[in-house]
Order: sequence, then structure tokens, then C-alpha cells
Amino acid sequence: MRDNPVWPNDDSELEVPLLDLRPIHQPLAGRMREAVVRVLESNRFIGGPELEAFENETAAYCGAKYALGVSSGTDAIIVSLMALDISYGDEVIVPSFTFFATAGSVHRVGAKPVFCDISPDTFNMDPTKLEALITARTKAIIPVHLFGQCADMDAILDVARRHSLKVIEDAAQAMGARYRDSMAGSMGDTGCFSFFPSKNLGGIGDGGLVTTNDADLAAAIRSLRDHGAQRRYYHSRVGGNFRLDAIQAAALRVKLPALEDWHDQRRRNAAFYKEALSDLQEAGHLRLPVEAPYASHVFNQFVIRVKQRDRLQKHLMANRIGEAVYYPVPLHLQDCFSDLGVKEGALPESEAASREVLALPIFPGLTDRQTAKVVRCLRDFYLSAS
Repeated sequence: MRDNPVWPNDDSELEVPLLDLRPIHQPLAGRMREAVVRVLESNRFIGGPELEAFENETAAYCGAKYALGVSSGTDAIIVSLMALDISYGDEVIVPSFTFFATAGSVHRVGAKPVFCDISPDTFNMDPTKLEALITARTKAIIPVHLFGQCADMDAILDVARRHSLKVIEDAAQAMGARYRDSMAGSMGDTGCFSFFPSKNLGGIGDGGLVTTNDADLAAAIRSLRDHGAQRRYYHSRVGGNFRLDAIQAAALRVKLPALEDWHDQRRRNAAFYKEALSDLQEAGHLRLPVEAPYASHVFNQFVIRVKQRDRLQKHLMANRIGEAVYYPVPLHLQDCFSDLGVKEGALPESEAASREVLALPIFPGLTDRQTAKVVRCLRDFYLSAS
């Protein structure tokens, strides 16, 4: 925690981007180049020792028996659904307030996404809403560990066990997050991760990972990511081209040992914001992120809830501060899902979150001056209007 915070007034030219990867990559640049050159010289671009080593290292980090590199976080969900034989006529319960890939992947395999509302405090799936959504067609639940905080997995897993449902953890934003003594991705039938560059562990392109403790599921996913082949040119089922390439695996291996330090920096930035903005919350101007007692948050995003969002966004942009809205339209109100018949008002917490959320810069490498400027601009906006 920083002592005696000061809100500088000489920072008009200081830019605070929503995300800057340079502080992350610059200290590792030499080792990243060495890793890429190592793959180039090996001529093993698909599979090979880099992928095998990365899978072993991430399995150990995530507390899972198996980890399988795949082409993206979206494909991690798709191949998990395929491995669990979820297809046409099946239903899968997903939160409505999340990135599109969660429900889109369900649709891609021919199943129907069934939308669940969220808790207003954590933005994660509300387990108390699950039972009412289960039908004879329900086959799985996909809780999303949104913004870097695990969903309430004990409650979700209890519902799943009582109704014989599979659980796919969408941990795309939560690698390294913990739920009590368990790591994200180690509790469900599978865990799905994204290595999109903006993630806490981001690649130098697209990439993803599936974790599981089930040997049969691991074997199925290993086959499905390579067109369903168990050996070359012999296909037991139809899969896809879902492979993680060796250059991504090599680059991610360089970054993985630094991940916990980056988490600590994100948490320090979050703690500073929460202390410095607490009076604005008490005055009712905004709501700060809530960390559930069972969770260890890794803050892929620091998301506040605000009124007058459009005006605040303009104020931040005018002061060269990055921000973003994750997500402006809940999934049940997306045009492509209109045929499912879920009308506005059906999921009030998801709809309210979409109107109020705003993400502030939280990335590792933010300077004290940058975070102080963010706080000063928020205080100026709300207190000067009071």
C-alpha cells in the first residue's frame, strides 16, 4: 500500500492507457527472442518438446493432472463441449454477462445456451438461479470466472452433482485465480484458458489451454484438437484443427514464471484504487469491485460500477486515460440469440451491469503517477460536480 497519496496537478500530458504490454515484455525481450529462435532452429512448429514442456508446466501451475494446448480460449470451450459429447438438442447453462465466446461456443456445437443471471457484487453466475433453468435437456454448466475472480464453485458444483451435469470452467480471464485452496481450472470436468495478448498470461498471438483431471477426457481432447485422429490419418471421430503452435508455447514458457509477480502488481494497483476511491463509494458515486471471501482475485480487469457512464468516459478520454466497457450488451439481448426468446427485463442484474460497468487501467507496470492520475480524474469528475 502506498503512503500519503498525492493527486498531482502537473500530469496533463501523462497518458494512462487501458493496457500497455511494454512493461511486461521489455524485461523478457531477450529471452522471448531466444525462445522464438529456438523453435525456428528446431523446425518443430506444431507439437514437439516446447508444447510438451509448456503443458507439463501449466498443469503443475493450475493444479490439474493434464493440460492440453489449443488454438484459442474459444476453441478450448468448443473442444471441451465436443469431448463431453454435447451437441444438437442439448442445453448448456451460461452467464449472460460475459464475453461472447462462452455462449457462442455452445451454439457452435449445435447446443442451446440457456442464460443465467449474475450476482451484482462479483459479476459471476448466481448459483441460486441455476435450479430453475435445468430441464431434461440440460447437460452442462459453464461458470465464467469473470475479470479474474472465481465463481462460487462449491454451490455450482453442488447443483451439478445433484443433477448429473458436467461443469466446464471458463477461466479465460482467471489463470492463477484461486477458489479457497483450489486453482481456477482444476475444479470442473475441464478448465478453459485464453492466451490472448491482453490476458494476465498473454501470448504473442492467439492461444488457449484445456485442463482436466480425467484421463479419458484428456485423451479425447488430444485427439479432437487434431481432427479426431488417434494416429496420423486414422480418425475415430470428427474433430478440428485446434492445436497450439510451438512458438506460442515457447513464448508462454518464458512468461509463466513471472505470472505471480504480475498478479501481485495488479493486486497492489487494485488495493490503491480501492483505498483512494472509498469515499466516492461511500458517497454513492460509484461501486468498487468486491472480492468474495472464498476467492483470490487476479484482476484481469478492474471494473467499477458508475452512473453517468458516458460523461465519465468522455472525461477520462479528455484526460488521456484509457477505459473500456466490458460488456455493453448482455448475451441474452444480442441479435444473434433473439430466436431464443429471452426478453429485456428477464435477467435484471446482467442488464444493470451492462449499463454501469467501466474498466480502469490495472496492468502490471503502471506507475504511481499513472494510478494517481486515474484517481485524481475520478475525484475531479464527481467532487467538482457535487
